[in-house]
Amino acid sequence: MQLILISGLSGSGKSVALKALEDAGYASVDNLPATLLASLIALYREQGHERVAISVDTRGGPTLAALPGAMAALAAEGVDVRLLYLEAKSDTLVRRFSETRRRHPLSGPGLTVEESIRQEEAMLAEVKALGYPIDTSELSANRLRTWIKALVGAEAGRLTLVFESFGFKHGVPLDADLVFDVRCLPNPFYDPRLRPLTGLDQPIVDFLLQESSVAEMVNDIRRFLDKWLPAYRQENRSYLTVAVGCTGGQHRSVFVVETLARAFADEQVLVRHRELPEAR
Repeated sequence: MQLILISGLSGSGKSVALKALEDAGYASVDNLPATLLASLIALYREQGHERVAISVDTRGGPTLAALPGAMAALAAEGVDVRLLYLEAKSDTLVRRFSETRRRHPLSGPGLTVEESIRQEEAMLAEVKALGYPIDTSELSANRLRTWIKALVGAEAGRLTLVFESFGFKHGVPLDADLVFDVRCLPNPFYDPRLRPLTGLDQPIVDFLLQESSVAEMVNDIRRFLDKWLPAYRQENRSYLTVAVGCTGGQHRSVFVVETLARAFADEQVLVRHRELPEAR
């Protein structure tokens, strides 16, 4: 059985993620108390379900403390347990609550939304350490659904390398494990003919390939990863997110991510381009 647990901050897109898995054929349950996890999985096993998605978060109150033990027990029984932790920047979450006019689950008399968010982060600190974080600050619902499906589709038991391009002017991804800054490389943005294109387009590729500093940067990152990947594997990680940033996340970082993904083709690799239009 594959069990995907969805947790994280209120307003970060947990409902979207759970619905995406339900649409992909997972039996799903929202807001399950962690103390009921073992019995529910036993029931689903009896019914023959092989893929299950469950959201567990602060709405479960004190039962949340039982989650680490429940996950360990299920893993010991042979269940492929993975936890995806969704989060977003505080200002993004405040804006989302304002736009939807929804009440934060932890809000109370004299407690602002920002204070509720900080309180929830503290309550979920141990849960976050158990799973793979996903920063939804700059993601549309459609792109989040795509990322969720790609993550759960990765083969269990192997380290998945996630290469993500981004623009520093939009902020560093919260879910990045390693961040490389390629803003020092020659920028195609200053050529009016290249400005509308992206690092996926051949003219941008040709422009960057002719710059020796670009090849040096890529080779340096590749050597770093070659050296340290074994150490990350020894931590029994399921995912390692390598974020590469340039100014706008459109040209240089996209090219470098695509080049690195090809260089590590023998690994299990996922590629993300946070700032590119979803049609790309």
